[in-house]
Amino acid sequence: MSVIEIKNLQKIYDESAVAVHAVNGIDLRFEQGEFAAIVGPSGSGKTTLLNIIGGLDEATRGEVIVDGVNLDSLSSKNLIDFRMRNIGFVFQAYNLIPVLTAKENIEFIMHLQGRNKHERDQRAEELLKAVGLSDRGDSRPGKLSGGQQQRVAVARALASKPKFILADEPTANLDSKSTENLLDIMEKLNQEEKITFIFSTHDQRVVKKAHRIITVEDGKVINDEVRKNTTRAKPS
Repeated sequence: MSVIEIKNLQKIYDESAVAVHAVNGIDLRFEQGEFAAIVGPSGSGKTTLLNIIGGLDEATRGEVIVDGVNLDSLSSKNLIDFRMRNIGFVFQAYNLIPVLTAKENIEFIMHLQGRNKHERDQRAEELLKAVGLSDRGDSRPGKLSGGQQQRVAVARALASKPKFILADEPTANLDSKSTENLLDIMEKLNQEEKITFIFSTHDQRVVKKAHRIITVEDGKVINDEVRKNTTRAKPS
């Protein structure tokens, strides 16, 4: 089942005298349950591509179709709602709310969705256990290590039971052990819950774990490699 289709995607910045093609005619398809990494040098367009896929940025031309919905067809309000219910985000900066506990940070998006307290409590406890932080639910971000904060961010991203997770340089600020633990957690969730993970990364530790490597350079896909035994079909 195709989760994301990207057709002739372009993003052009023309604020200077010379137009910059941050994304330049990309066609991609992601299937359910992928564990994919978008890689490339700084300025290659990988973060811009990820932001457009997630509806955080608008394409200049082309289409992004998520679960059969063309993002360009949605109003601003409907796009926010669609994102909240279908997409989880994990960023390099953990973006946790400092005055909330780890559990409250995880519950926050469910509160916005209007879920009742019992459901929020149950889901948050499940996720704290899944990321190995059952005993730190009452801790605020300032009392957690960088690796622990990023695990809370992953749990928060999963709170709404999204179909896929977009992760922009999620391991950039983590040491080797924290990175290994975080990637193991995400790979386990990918395998058990069939959540699609798409990373934008420089980190070779992420690349090593990924089942599909998409290399971007000058806004174009120059290589698309599927590795390991995965169920996804190779792009046609």
